[in-house]
Amino acid sequence: MEKLFLLVAVTMAASVSYETTGKCSPLSAAYAIESPEFRLIHFESDFEIRLYEEISWMSALVHGTSFQNSTKQGFHRLYQYLHGANRNSTHFLMTKPVLTTVIPSSRGSPPSYIVRYYLPVEYKSPPPPSAELNLQLDRWKGHCIAVRKFGGYAMDENVEKEKDGLVSSLGKRLKRVMQGVENRDYNYSIAQYNASKHPTGRLNEVWMDVSGFAAKGCPV
Repeated sequence: MEKLFLLVAVTMAASVSYETTGKCSPLSAAYAIESPEFRLIHFESDFEIRLYEEISWMSALVHGTSFQNSTKQGFHRLYQYLHGANRNSTHFLMTKPVLTTVIPSSRGSPPSYIVRYYLPVEYKSPPPPSAELNLQLDRWKGHCIAVRKFGGYAMDENVEKEKDGLVSSLGKRLKRVMQGVENRDYNYSIAQYNASKHPTGRLNEVWMDVSGFAAKGCPV
């Protein structure tokens, strides 16, 4: 059975440029924040499919009780890494998104969460974190992601609903992507691009890994 890994991405309404090649990247600006580049593969009114190249993350595993609390706990550890708690005392610039993967509970155990910081592309071999932070380097291979946008804050109360909305859209238009899915217990993630102090102009996205999507450039 093909596994679908769901990613819920909360993205800032940042300016991006769609070049003639279909490649997307942040617009050059004095205070631009680096994000993973992608290529637009397929577009519908309520979702799109993007091809992301290899991405590196520094990750913090949290055994928490909610998405919001676990994101705060995990990012606190990542924040220390960004501000020098690593072997070389390197200080990193902030990037986006901050991604929180939700691993549903099983057999009565509480859910787990993985909070991730996107590493700038210049750091091919980032310095190891301080041992007490208990962080892990994750490297994702290139893959396609289905994306659904929504506004406001990503909260414990609404991310599941938005994830279900993307699943429904894919089931109606791209049924082959959803073949083999028999339950709703997907791993999914919340990627946040806005600080909580910015209540307006927020743009959120639900991401779903659809690497099996039959489109040019998408890994099978």
